Amino acid sequence: MLIRIGFDIELQVTAPTALIHMLQVHPSRAGDLQGGENLELSPALHTDHYIDGFGNRCARVRIPQGVDSVRLRNHALVYDTGQPDPVHLEARQLAAAELPVETLPFVLPSRYCEVDSELLAFAWDHFGQVGPGWPRVQAICDFVHRHLRFDYGSARATRTALEGFRERTGVCRDFAHLAITLCRAMNIPARYATGYLGDIGVPIAPYPMDFSAWFEAYLGDRWYTFDARHNTPRIGRIVIARGRDAADVPITMVFGANTLKRFEVTTEEALG
Repeated sequence: MLIRIGFDIELQVTAPTALIHMLQVHPSRAGDLQGGENLELSPALHTDHYIDGFGNRCARVRIPQGVDSVRLRNHALVYDTGQPDPVHLEARQLAAAELPVETLPFVLPSRYCEVDSELLAFAWDHFGQVGPGWPRVQAICDFVHRHLRFDYGSARATRTALEGFRERTGVCRDFAHLAITLCRAMNIPARYATGYLGDIGVPIAPYPMDFSAWFEAYLGDRWYTFDARHNTPRIGRIVIARGRDAADVPITMVFGANTLKRFEVTTEEALG
């Protein structure tokens, strides 16, 4: 199947500054792009492209004096198998001494995932008796899915996993952060992922399309996709970036005062 993706984002700025964005499809899906992406920047400004320490495609836009707004647009077609997220119930949990060293940063505390908090004891009390591996990660997803109430109106960019746990509300990033933290507390490497996830194979959501967040847990010899918010395998995830938590993968970040003037995201199956 083909999935049509894109966005139209406009930011107003008040002074010369720089904008970092992670808005292009992750290199791991580059081979699925049909004809590449069509990223447009208005006005045309000097841009430095680079790959960050997590393997994500990033760009720094230099905004000079006299420019008061920057508009970013993109559209592309992406091939997808049309299969839901894989489920492997037998995927095993590795002991800490067995984990590949490259997974170790994803068992440590990070900006939004306070493993070294009351969540550590909570995790062992509630999931320590659950079979290790896939059943344990799924039990964590089940808990987070029940514990948090999804509410766009309660979105807060500074909310941590512990705060979400206490407040019992949030958006997709909060579901991901809490699940990641509980996994790490159980010595399961878990990383944050952001990207496109359309309403394919499910009822259409009653609110505007947005980028989505989920997480990946390392079991056996690979990373597996989990989604505590939806808590069911979904079709058509297209990764943009991965990191320890949302702090590593900002869709846009401006170094200074700015106002979001436009934000539109497209993710849909391309029919006909």
